Amino acid sequence: MSEKTSEGSSGPREPAGAPEFAEEQAGFHKGLGPRQLQMIAIGGAIGTGLFLGAGGRLRDAGPSLFLIYAVCGFVGYLILRALGELVVHRPSSGSFVSYAREFFGEKAAYVSGWMYWLFWSTTAIVDATAIAIYVKWFGQYSDFVGSIPQGVTAFAVVVIVVAMNLISVKVFGEMEFWFSLIKVAALVIFLVVGIFFVIFGTPTGSETGFSLISDNGGLLPNGLMPALVIVQGVVFAYASIELVGTASGETRHPEKVIPRAINTVIVRIVVFYVGSVLLLCLLLPYTAFDKDESPFVTFFSSIGVDAAGPIMQLVVITAALSSLNAGLYSTGRIVHSMAMAGSAPRWTGNLTRSGVPYGGIILTAAVSMIGVVLNFVVPSDAFEIVLNFASLGIMSAWVTITLCHLKFLSLVKKGRYERPAYRAPLAPLTNWITLTFLAGVVVLIAIDFPVGTYTLAAALVLIPIFVIGWFAVRSRVREIASAREG
Repeated sequence: MSEKTSEGSSGPREPAGAPEFAEEQAGFHKGLGPRQLQMIAIGGAIGTGLFLGAGGRLRDAGPSLFLIYAVCGFVGYLILRALGELVVHRPSSGSFVSYAREFFGEKAAYVSGWMYWLFWSTTAIVDATAIAIYVKWFGQYSDFVGSIPQGVTAFAVVVIVVAMNLISVKVFGEMEFWFSLIKVAALVIFLVVGIFFVIFGTPTGSETGFSLISDNGGLLPNGLMPALVIVQGVVFAYASIELVGTASGETRHPEKVIPRAINTVIVRIVVFYVGSVLLLCLLLPYTAFDKDESPFVTFFSSIGVDAAGPIMQLVVITAALSSLNAGLYSTGRIVHSMAMAGSAPRWTGNLTRSGVPYGGIILTAAVSMIGVVLNFVVPSDAFEIVLNFASLGIMSAWVTITLCHLKFLSLVKKGRYERPAYRAPLAPLTNWITLTFLAGVVVLIAIDFPVGTYTLAAALVLIPIFVIGWFAVRSRVREIASAREG
């Protein structure tokens, strides 16, 4: 038995299976099977960062983008392996927030939980904005669609996805399954068609192959610094890969399903991210891409396949819907875990009869309405305004996962825990590699003047907010902790 902790101490809490952690899972339904979990893992590795963001990043960084995706993807895989070991140790819908509580105490869980909620809240704004931008694209085919205000589309999307999330975890799983299947099918078709064109030529007879890279400035046509600066955006592209940890609490046989899902992530990263971006560079010069259009739409439009552009645009909309769907699901579970410990409002700990923690979902949806307002007021800048905040949020989550795994390993050495059969490779070395990389990303954000610099400075405002919030909930956290220990 491990020693218990008070709310801010650094010692470990009770081991897996303790009533304290079992209470977090009370009322949840095991509604996710291997089929849904596999697609959730895939969906987490393929999002709007690839379907929309890759266009502008290709323009800024050039062909080196595929190497940046590879490096960031490898770090993401290391984080997933660390999370996977913790999940097998103890599956929880509270995911890394629950592990932060177990290994570092309530203060750590409070900060990591609200930072993650902030990440998904801003991501919901990004996704709603992205969908509105994608729908606006169809205005070239329909005057009616073009006349719909961007804010109206964003509002409608948020309402529909929230409503579906509130039904049951099974509905969420099915939605994510089909969203992910559409994304994967689209990328597979692009890869097959793109490789064929590289080998045999395009219908328009345009130049393809590695000469498009060498004849247009090489891998770094704009220099090293522009390529390094976009790393923060690429990190955001991998956001939600950690969703498998949250889903573990509502998955049948997670100790078997989660490792299988995580082990295939590295293959998906190589094929879908690195492969797709490299192929885009072999099909068109990097200058052909633009931040306002999906690079896949750009490619299909360039070869005169008029129907391919709209179809791919619908796939891009699916990717954004998938991300929004996942964000609402995740925040509902994370905020519920915090509410059970007293660090979130009591009402966010309530469940529907079907086992859905509706409080956190509604809370996130309310914040996403800020994005709706941004789409009315500054439709051209809404996406970029919140993107940097989202990047900071996901990095804080990844840091928490890595630190929790480091703490877990240190307690294993002391004999307080036993490592499961599924383990993070070369840990703790890989943990320190991950932390070093994430620290470097923060530095890159800081020097990305003015947007990144101002974003990081604005993030400092969160410190006094978190301090005030902690003092507001501290007594209730202590009360709940005392009742459990008693």
